[in-house]
Amino acid sequence: MLEEKNDNLPQADGQEKQESQENVIKINQSALDEIDNSNAEENEDDSIQDKHIIPMLDYDSLSMEELTAELDKLVHNHKVMAIKDHVEEIRKSFMNQYHDLIDEKRDEFNSSNTDENSAFEYHFPLKNKFDSVYDDYKTNRNNHYNQLQKNLKNNLTIRNEIIEDLKLLVDGNDESLSISDMFKKLNEIREQWKAAGAIPRDKYNIVWNNFHFHIERFYDLMHLDKEARDQDLKNNLEQKQGIIERAKELLSETDIMKAFRELQLLHRVWKEEIGPVDREHREIIWNEFSEITKQIHDKREIYFGQAKEREVENLARKKEIIKQINLLGNEKIHSHSGWQAQIKKMEALRENFFKAGKIPVEVTEQTWSEFKTEVRAFNANKNAFYKDIKHEQQENLNKKLALVEKAQSLKDSEDFGGTTPVMKKIQDDWKKIGHVPRKYSDKIWKDFKDACNHYFDRMHKMRNAENEEEVTAFDNKKEYLENLKTFELTGDHKIDLDAIKGHIETWKSIGKVPFNRRHIEGKFNKILDALFEKLSLSKKDTEMMKFNAKLDQWVSNEDDRSIEKEQFFIRKKIDEVQNEIFQLENNIQFISSSSKGENPFIKEVQKSIERHKDELKLWKEKLRKLRDI
Repeated sequence: MLEEKNDNLPQADGQEKQESQENVIKINQSALDEIDNSNAEENEDDSIQDKHIIPMLDYDSLSMEELTAELDKLVHNHKVMAIKDHVEEIRKSFMNQYHDLIDEKRDEFNSSNTDENSAFEYHFPLKNKFDSVYDDYKTNRNNHYNQLQKNLKNNLTIRNEIIEDLKLLVDGNDESLSISDMFKKLNEIREQWKAAGAIPRDKYNIVWNNFHFHIERFYDLMHLDKEARDQDLKNNLEQKQGIIERAKELLSETDIMKAFRELQLLHRVWKEEIGPVDREHREIIWNEFSEITKQIHDKREIYFGQAKEREVENLARKKEIIKQINLLGNEKIHSHSGWQAQIKKMEALRENFFKAGKIPVEVTEQTWSEFKTEVRAFNANKNAFYKDIKHEQQENLNKKLALVEKAQSLKDSEDFGGTTPVMKKIQDDWKKIGHVPRKYSDKIWKDFKDACNHYFDRMHKMRNAENEEEVTAFDNKKEYLENLKTFELTGDHKIDLDAIKGHIETWKSIGKVPFNRRHIEGKFNKILDALFEKLSLSKKDTEMMKFNAKLDQWVSNEDDRSIEKEQFFIRKKIDEVQNEIFQLENNIQFISSSSKGENPFIKEVQKSIERHKDELKLWKEKLRKLRDI
């Protein structure tokens, strides 16, 4: 059994070795196929080669303004096929942002629109500019494709004719051609082949393999002039070895994409511009070149893998931003300033989302859809708030318009005493009303301010004229007061009382004095108090005479403040006297009924109650006078 196992080992090793070689061939072939496909595409349209020179930016991170500028620069400065990938990436990024903007504006329109018959419209000038540049690109592309198809068809015919010429050279029986003439003819065919131009990509490898097959046949048949044949094969070998050396140098190139693009070019030169080598070296150098190709291809795959990892990281960032937008949209905000702060945060998140970089293509649509959903939810909450604000502002507008109308109706009033408090209240009410729609605020404020200014300017003008009269009245009262100091009572009650009343009426007739000189009224009142004391009047009559005199002065001077203070004071005194009467009456209840009639304390309390009741009548009489005013 042991020998049997040992006998089988070489066979197993050989099988594993064969499978390993087959895997290497498959991997190498995959890299070579990618090179061939790229070269076939670029052969079909050589302007595609220039796309590698133009940097592919992270277009998702650019604004719509930046995308439009970049599109314009590409379309008007580069070949149409060199920019096709760039243009489509730009267009995709622009349209994503544009549709997001339109959705936001539509939501705003729907939330504020009250007219069911009006349709949503939004004019975005930048979109027109973008479309114009993109139309230029499509026109250029269509013209290019039309011309390209004609050229490809014509070039394919030319190349097939060149192959036929090559076949005639190989299979022909023209004995008049020497070996050197045949090599010369072959070189002419090669030059024609190089200059023949691009052909359809699906024909590229078939046509090239057909051409190369007949080239190798030519060399195989050139056994008659071994020296010339070997020299040509040697030259081809040296050129291909030079390509291999350059390919080895590309292994240390840090720019992987640049290395791969040059590798493509080396394959094209190897395939199209250099003839075959002898059979001894043919497989060896091709395998060496293929192995280097595989290594560069592997480095490129690693580079793409790292790019994929970056896209996954970008996806995580975008997912986190979408989550933050969700949290932002669900916050409960109840003020305009709060929503303005939220909007700024939202704009920052949107900008960060667009600048987060490319993400895996298979989740692009889903991620974009999630982003738009959360943005739309945020906007819905924002618009609902501002819809309520607009309703409130409309109500505020109606209130302020009513105040404007009232102010305008009173602005020419001549009753300054009665109108001024009303105008001041209107101004206070205006301050208490909140914001109105911005488009009306300036106009209604101007109308309101003009009406108020018109009224108060008139009032101040009138009062300025009155002030001169008040100064004159003060001077007259001052002089009258000096004369009154010398007045003496006659002793006749009626004559003296009439004389005092006459002084009061004369004082009133002199008129109102300036506010800051009203102290003269107090001096007049002191003289009256002294005169009343000398009259044999009852306390009640004296008090009422003095009170009426003060009251007349306040009314004459329009001293509303003094009247209000006096009214407050009298009400307070009425409460105090009533409480005192209640307390005294309550105290009597605790004294036994049998001793009430003879108790001197009870009699004193009852007299006090009567005095308080008389005092209460006096205060109430004064209050009645104030209320009559």
